[in-house]
Amino acid sequence: MADRGSACQDLNIMTSQEVDTSSPLSQTILVVDDDGDIRVALEMLLQYEGFEVWTARDGKEALARLKKEREAGCSPALVLSDVKMPGLDGMGLLEKIEELPSPPPVIMISGHADVAMAVDAVKRGAVDILEKPLDQNRVMISIRSALRHKRLALENSGLRKQLSEAWKLHGESAAMVSLKNQIERAAKSNASVLLTGENGTGKEIVARNLHISSPRVAGAFVAVNCAAIPSELIESELFGHERGSFTGAHERRIGHFEAASGGTLFLDEIGDMPMAAQAKVLRALETREITRVGSAKPIQVDIRVIAATNADLKQAVEDKTFRMDLFFRLNVVPLRVPPLSEHLEDVGILIEHFSEEIAKREGKPKRPIDADALKLLQTLDYPGNVRELRNLVEGAHVFADGKSLTRLAVEQVLSGALSFSHNGPSADPFKAPTFEQFKTDSETLFFRTKLDENGGNVKRTAELLGMQRSHLYKKLDRYDLRR
Repeated sequence: MADRGSACQDLNIMTSQEVDTSSPLSQTILVVDDDGDIRVALEMLLQYEGFEVWTARDGKEALARLKKEREAGCSPALVLSDVKMPGLDGMGLLEKIEELPSPPPVIMISGHADVAMAVDAVKRGAVDILEKPLDQNRVMISIRSALRHKRLALENSGLRKQLSEAWKLHGESAAMVSLKNQIERAAKSNASVLLTGENGTGKEIVARNLHISSPRVAGAFVAVNCAAIPSELIESELFGHERGSFTGAHERRIGHFEAASGGTLFLDEIGDMPMAAQAKVLRALETREITRVGSAKPIQVDIRVIAATNADLKQAVEDKTFRMDLFFRLNVVPLRVPPLSEHLEDVGILIEHFSEEIAKREGKPKRPIDADALKLLQTLDYPGNVRELRNLVEGAHVFADGKSLTRLAVEQVLSGALSFSHNGPSADPFKAPTFEQFKTDSETLFFRTKLDENGGNVKRTAELLGMQRSHLYKKLDRYDLRR
C-alpha cells in the first residue's frame, strides 16, 4: 500500500483551521482512479472532511460497485473520476452513470485538461473538471458546490411535487386532457399567456400549473386582481412607490412587478384594468423595467406574465376600452379554460376531490356520494362552473345526516340556491331573525338580481349602480356571488 503521508503531501492537505468541515457525515463519495497514490490521498482527505469513501481502480470496477450498492439500496452522493484509465475510461464511465436513474453528480479529474475536454465533459453531464496536480482547496470547493446544487435540485423537485398536488387540475375528460397538454407545452416557454374563460372555471389554477411546470417554479407566483384595485392606486400596487411620493405613502412599497421578479406575475381580470394603467403595463412588458411612483430610477424585472379574463378582449379593443398593442403583447399563447358544462363527465372526479379536501379540513372520514345524488349533480347547468359545484358539495356536507352525501342533502342546498335565482322564487329578507341578517339577505338578493339582469357582467353592473368595480367586487366576494 502507498505511503499515506507522502500521498497527502502531494495533495497539499492543510490544517483543520483552513478547511470547512461542514460536510454531512452520511454522504458517500466514489473515487475512481488508476493511480493508487491519488486514490489514497483523496480517500484520506475526504474521510478527514467527514465523508464515507468508496474507491475503484477503473470504470469497470466503479460500475460493478455502483450496481452492487444500488441493489443494497445505497448510492454515492458524488463521483470523482479520472479521465484517462485503462479499459473503461472516465468519459465512458460518465456516460454509463448518466444512464442510471437519479444519477449522482460527477466531477472529472485530468492530468492534461484543456478547454475542449472541459466542454466535452460538461456536455456529457459532468459538473466540473479538475486538473492534476490536485489542490485540496479546489477539490473541496468543487465537491461542496456540486452537493449544494444537488440538494437544491432535490428541494426544488420536492417543492414542485408539493405544489403540483396542491394545485392539481382534476378531470380526465377530453377537454381537460387537451388543456393539460397545452399547459405542459406552454409552461416550457417564457412567452406571455392569455387565459380566457367564464368565471369559476379555474383560470388561476391553470395559471399556477403553468408556473409550477415552468423553470420559474422556485420563483414567486404573484396574483393580482386588476378589477379589485381602485384606479388611483393601481400604479402604486403594480410598480410600488417611494416614501412620501403621495399622501399616505408613509414608507417605501415594493410593487407586484418587482415582487414577481424571477417568477410569474398573474394579472387576473385584465380586461377591467384602466386604460392609463394599460399603457404603463405595456411599457413594463416591453422594456422589462419599472419605476416606482416618486422615483426616477428604473428597476429591471425578470417576469413571465400570465393574464386572465372572462371578457371578450377583441370586442373591448374594438370598443376602445382595451389597448390593441397590449392585447397582442399578452395574447402570445392563448389558452381557453372550458366551462364545466363542456366536461360534465368530470363532475364525479371533482366531487371526490372536494369531499377529500373537506374531510381533511374537518378531520372527519370522507363521505362518498350516493348514485342518485351524483346523477342529479351531473344534470345541472352550472353557470358558476367548478366554483358552483364546489359550493354545492360543501353545502351538501352540511346537510348530510349519515355517512354519505344523499340526493336529499343536495336538493336542500339547491332549494336554498334557487331562492336567490332571478327567475326563481324570491328570498324574503323580512323573515330574517335579526337586523344584521336582514341587511345581509337584502344586499345578497339585490346584487344577485342586478348581476343576473346584466348577464353576470361586473363592469356593466357597477356602472349602472354607480359603484366602483373594486367596491362591487368586494361585495360579491363577501356574499360569495363571484361567478
